[in-house]
Amino acid sequence: MRISEKQAATTAADIIKALVASDYIEVEQPKEAERDIEAVLLQYARDEQQVTQRARDVLAQRNLPPSELGRIKKLVADERKLRIGDEAIDYLLDQLLEMLMHSTNVDEIFGEDHQLRLAMRGPLRKLDGADQELEGEVRAQLKHVKEGSSTWEVEYQRIKEELKRRKGL
Repeated sequence: MRISEKQAATTAADIIKALVASDYIEVEQPKEAERDIEAVLLQYARDEQQVTQRARDVLAQRNLPPSELGRIKKLVADERKLRIGDEAIDYLLDQLLEMLMHSTNVDEIFGEDHQLRLAMRGPLRKLDGADQELEGEVRAQLKHVKEGSSTWEVEYQRIKEELKRRKGL
């Protein structure tokens, strides 16, 4: 799940609004609590980026084909105890729940763990959906290029950046 700074800020605000509206938490300074959540989201984005870079380095060291990137990325993520792909939301929910329990910016927690997770899952799914939609658009434009090739990598990044710029992400 790729997360930009703007997306992290918006998602953090949505999470705090959902938790406060459901009376699951009480915060005196919601902006500070949002920053705590945003920090968790951005740390995840940095960790995922490091995993991807390490996977690319392993591919280069072992002279593996680019089509092996997903498998190697999964292995590197498992090694670092980071969950990616379909497991990313559950991993982030664990991290966010832990942060809420220890944050000095959250005055009181009234909700049960499963209630907090449910309230936070919606904004995270929305974030993941936007990421998957962008991914689908990029792949649709790259149908003519073989996935895993160096041309595919370059074009993928170029088209993705162009779409992000157009959509304001």
